[in-house]
Amino acid sequence: MTQSLQDHYAPKNACFGCGPANQQGLGIKSFAEGDEVTCSWQPQPMHQAFPGVLSGGIIGTLLDCHCNWAAAYHLMQQQGIDAPPCTVTAEYSIKLRRPTPTDKPVELRAQLVEIDDNRARISGTLTANGRICATCDGLFVAVEEGHPAFHRW
Repeated sequence: MTQSLQDHYAPKNACFGCGPANQQGLGIKSFAEGDEVTCSWQPQPMHQAFPGVLSGGIIGTLLDCHCNWAAAYHLMQQQGIDAPPCTVTAEYSIKLRRPTPTDKPVELRAQLVEIDDNRARISGTLTANGRICATCDGLFVAVEEGHPAFHRW
């Protein structure tokens, strides 16, 4: 797939982190590559916590959105459906392992840890300059009709 998961499946999504329709958002683009979902993203000066270092809140948003898309992709694959179900974050934890520099793109990677019915546990990393700067562990759930996020893509 040459288009990102977001552009292909949710072009009208307005999420701050991953929504293609949010012109002021972070605009992450996630791609399925074998068993992983990957993303390269370039921080801007407005994303800094202090000079040259990425904000922890931005790191959390990047990993939350990216891992959420990994969950949606894996649930789609498991269920054999043509589009990913709308998923939301049930829980996630971020470990900030070292300062994340903003001078070059950061790389996001997410892998499936466990999947069951409408839930997927995902493990993610944010790497800069070849070093893991943050990790994520999250549980993401496909929502049903009646949930506010059900029709978001």
